[in-house]
Amino acid sequence: MKRPRITDVKATTVTVPLHAPLRTANGAHWGRFVRTIVEVETDVGITGLGEMGGGGESAEAAIVGLKDYLLDHDPFELEALRFMICNPTASLYNNRTQIHAAIEFACLDIVGQFLGVPVYDLLGGRVRERVDFASYLFFRLPNAASGEGEVRTADQLVANVKAVKAKYGFRTHKLKSGVFRPDYELELFRALADAVPGDRVRFDPNAAYSVQEAIRFGKAIEDLDNDYFEDPTWGLNGMRQVREAVEIPLATNTVVVDFEQLATNTRDPACDVILLDTTFWGGIRPCLKAAGVCETFQIGVAVHSSGELGVQLATMLHLGAAIPNLALAADAHYHQLTDDIITGGKMLYQDGAIRVPTEPGLGVTLDRDKFDQYAELYKELGGYPYDRDPSRPRWYPLVPNTRWADPAESASGG
Repeated sequence: MKRPRITDVKATTVTVPLHAPLRTANGAHWGRFVRTIVEVETDVGITGLGEMGGGGESAEAAIVGLKDYLLDHDPFELEALRFMICNPTASLYNNRTQIHAAIEFACLDIVGQFLGVPVYDLLGGRVRERVDFASYLFFRLPNAASGEGEVRTADQLVANVKAVKAKYGFRTHKLKSGVFRPDYELELFRALADAVPGDRVRFDPNAAYSVQEAIRFGKAIEDLDNDYFEDPTWGLNGMRQVREAVEIPLATNTVVVDFEQLATNTRDPACDVILLDTTFWGGIRPCLKAAGVCETFQIGVAVHSSGELGVQLATMLHLGAAIPNLALAADAHYHQLTDDIITGGKMLYQDGAIRVPTEPGLGVTLDRDKFDQYAELYKELGGYPYDRDPSRPRWYPLVPNTRWADPAESASGG
């Protein structure tokens, strides 16, 4: 049987609305996600799908710029693909990790469709049929159109966590923080934990705190049922100091995102849980390899979210299905979206979990009407600066940060 060869590569940027703008220590998602969808076509009539974050025209140009590398390539040859795009010396001049991830997704999708098997079977088979997810809560600005959806006060946060728990069945709850001063967020995080007795919690200030502030905050929440304390401060050395002082496991998706950093963390531990992101690590297969290292050295793993639509969510599900040592719920922004671009609409949560697709390849296809709708919306609205907050003109954070938002001020959304 003739194996497929790549004949074309296309990239299209879309923007899909959120229920409300999401605030972080480093900026905000301004009421929508911007994602670039990659379509890799082959000479056997199979098209594979990939996805990467933001970038707009620059992401599209970067993908199309690699077309000469990819034309006539065999999608089965994934290690050759890795070195064609991510040669470690050449990549110093042009960071291609996330671009490689999107193309790897599409190649695995092609191979799975060609062989008639789901991607998880290409990864060694599944050990679970459903992947559990955490609620992933944010401080939010009001929706610009409706004025609804704000999360700024303890009452609003408690109402939000109770609503998503009732609707989706989450039993683990993560608060993305680092927006307001630490003492205020401590008050709100404890209110959240009190509102969901018996459930587990996570706190993630996006590395906004100094080592000293991170230690102080961590010790103040040691009595809660914490999965982990995520990226409280920046850098492996800073994380190591916090880990030595606080009796909560530390997790990261910022300071261990490649194998060299993983080796350093293994030799001299600073983080107990590595949050594997199929985009940040450069694809599904690098995440699987990293999970194997973590299994060997008894380092925890979880699946990280970088703001996915259904295509990337499918990569997270196949990864989650195939990792034996995935003992923690995955993150996903997915429930924050109002819609999706995949056939059948948004994937469904049941009891806090999503079923792993069993169809060949990634198991998702594009709803062309939705895809075109949100591609046009991107052309109308354009992108937004992820590292800025629309409610605080000219603001930018320091590291460690001292420029906190005022919780007494209700601001309009973006």
